[in-house]
Amino acid sequence: MKRIAIVEDDVLMREELEAVLKKAGYETETVCNFEDAQTCLLDLSPDMILLDLNLPGVSGFQICRGIKQKTSIPVLVLTSRDQMKDELLALNLGADEYLTKPCRRERLLARISNVLKRYEGRANLLEGSGFLLDRLTYTLYIDGQSVILPKNQGKLLETFLMQEERMATKSDLCKALWGTDEFIDENALQVNLTRLKKTMAGLGMSMQIEPVRGVGHRLVEKGEDL
Repeated sequence: MKRIAIVEDDVLMREELEAVLKKAGYETETVCNFEDAQTCLLDLSPDMILLDLNLPGVSGFQICRGIKQKTSIPVLVLTSRDQMKDELLALNLGADEYLTKPCRRERLLARISNVLKRYEGRANLLEGSGFLLDRLTYTLYIDGQSVILPKNQGKLLETFLMQEERMATKSDLCKALWGTDEFIDENALQVNLTRLKKTMAGLGMSMQIEPVRGVGHRLVEKGEDL
C-alpha cells in the first residue's frame, strides 16, 4: 500500500485529504511541524508528498526544493495559489504536479495515480541535472544510456546529490569513501574526485565538481558562479 505524506496547515482540509486518500486505498502521514518539515519528510520517506505552498514559518517552495535536492520522492503541489508564476516556480524546483484548490476528488486521485505510476521502480534513484543515479548499484542513467560507476565514484556522486545545495565538505566525502573522517587522506580523496570528474566529463554531463575555498567541493552546472 502506497504511503502519502500530507503537508497542509488547514486542519479541515488536511482531515478531508486524509479521508479521501484512505478511502482510495492509500496510507497517510501528516506533517504539522512545518519549520522542520523537510527533515520529517526525509525520515518518513513516503511514496509521495502532497504539499501546500502557503505554510506558517516556511514556504512550500523551500520544502519542495530541499526534498528534490536530496531524494526522488514525487511531490504534488495542492495550493490555492493560481498564478502561472507560482506554478512555473514549483515545477522548476522539481514538483511533479501542480493543482489548485478547490480540486475535484476524481482529478486529485487521477493525478496521484499517474505520478505514482511514473515513479514505479524509482525509489532508489537520485536526480541530478539531466541524469539519475541508482543508489543501490551506482548505475548512472544519462542520455538514454546506463553506466555503472566504480563504487568510490558512485559514493562521491551520491554524497553530492544528498547534500543541501549539492555542497559537500571534505569530512562528508571522506565518510562516504572510508566511513570516517578521523584520518583524512587528502591525496586519496583528490585521486577519487579526479576520477569522477573525468568520468563525468567523458559522459558529457552538464554538471561538474568545483572546489569551494574553505568548505570542500560542490556539484554545479557548468558556467554557474560559486
